[in-house]
Amino acid sequence: MEDKYNQLHLERYSKELANLLCDRHFASHDTLNGPQLISFTPIKQVNLFVIKELLLKWHHEMANLRSPYFDYEHEEVKEALVNFMNVLSRKILMKRDAFEPLLQKAIYDTFLVVLAPVATFEEKFLRIQEEITLPKLQENLKYIDIDKGLFAGFVDTLSPSSRDREYILSRFKLYVNANQGLRTPLHQLVEQFDALLPVTEAEIKEQAQPKSAPSFLDRPAATAKPAPAAPVQEKDVVAPIHTAQREAAAPVARPAMYKEEDDELEEVAANVRPTLNDNFRKAAAPSSLATAHSNRKIDSLKNSISINQRFSFINELFDGDNLTYYQTIQTLDNFTDADSAMQYITGTLASKYDWSRKQEHVAKLMKLVERKFA
Repeated sequence: MEDKYNQLHLERYSKELANLLCDRHFASHDTLNGPQLISFTPIKQVNLFVIKELLLKWHHEMANLRSPYFDYEHEEVKEALVNFMNVLSRKILMKRDAFEPLLQKAIYDTFLVVLAPVATFEEKFLRIQEEITLPKLQENLKYIDIDKGLFAGFVDTLSPSSRDREYILSRFKLYVNANQGLRTPLHQLVEQFDALLPVTEAEIKEQAQPKSAPSFLDRPAATAKPAPAAPVQEKDVVAPIHTAQREAAAPVARPAMYKEEDDELEEVAANVRPTLNDNFRKAAAPSSLATAHSNRKIDSLKNSISINQRFSFINELFDGDNLTYYQTIQTLDNFTDADSAMQYITGTLASKYDWSRKQEHVAKLMKLVERKFA
């Protein structure tokens, strides 16, 4: 069984700690090199996850070197590439703007090792390679420090023929449930982080409460009610919602209690340039022509996003970074209410990835979130 935790607080803490640690290092250094990275924090798992993330980006860059004009499968070329990669791996050099996001993610992911080992196994072991092999799974153990015995013990139970992701993941869930004694207690990890920046176990586990005040998006009160949930045995499919997004939001009737002064305020507001959140709200407003299928409640974002939609989100919203996409969807799936999820999209993700010109794709993501919490 995996622990419940406050995603928003955990992300804020990861960001604050990454900022604090970077302030300390880059106050006297312009860059960060490999030897400094290995011991950057006293928590070894954080350092290992940064290195693992670097390794992934490194492989992506090597893949980008491939060209239709040259034979990259030739033995001499492959040998030269391996030598080049070996030399490059010993020449790590990062400035703060490149390093700090990696550090923030590594801190967050370190907490997830203890809080959500199944999610950690899925991302760190199963999502970084096209083909699953036993040697590759064993190689990934190099980047695990916390609860290494848990992960290594499970990998040892696999046979060389175990290559199906879903099968392996389902077996790991059963293995974790049967070996709870191998997991590190949360308070032990919290004590290590508390020495760097104050944090308590209660803060990590505290669940965000639904807001009674209007949401961050100030969505219209006249939002249409969602259609009844589909039967459990029926699998949800994400239906196209392009038509719904192109429809303008229906005007909301103004209560009679409005005074004349409100008319003047509206006139002034009409001449104000719309904000990023205004644009998102307009793009995401529900259309009266939306089909009942597109409004149907879904249980999981991860399982309801179609393959085409997934590639669209990865390419358009996350600059082709599939790991960031998976982590974001997982975070949104773990929210307990729609307002918090929407606030995370517009308050954190939109500014972080500059979604000001990608309103259509953001609206699709927000529509899915609305269906999940309908």
